[in-house]
Amino acid sequence: MAYVSGFLAPVPEDKKDIYIDKAKASWPLFKEYGATSMVETWEADVPDGEHTSFPMAVKREPGEKIVFSWITWPDKATCDACWASMETDPRWQVMFDMPFDGKRMVFGGFDQIVSL
Repeated sequence: MAYVSGFLAPVPEDKKDIYIDKAKASWPLFKEYGATSMVETWEADVPDGEHTSFPMAVKREPGEKIVFSWITWPDKATCDACWASMETDPRWQVMFDMPFDGKRMVFGGFDQIVSL
């Protein structure tokens, strides 16, 4: 089954359009390196939690919205090769200077176990 790279990030509301533009600009490179899909979502109904929550995970601040996104890959090796290319392929500059605090981004890789 597929491999998924998942991300949560707090993005200032007034930088939504910049975020969207950067995401769209990065897709051709992800696709070239083997990604099969990319989904970017913008917070619509994300409640605060008492013990844990998306807002707590990224330490959301006033004026920020949470982006929940994922990229699917045919396998982990393809994903790893793509991430490694960011150190050698200068076209990845489009991903730098993202409009959010990268220190509060949460990310990880996941093996898909069910797909219906």
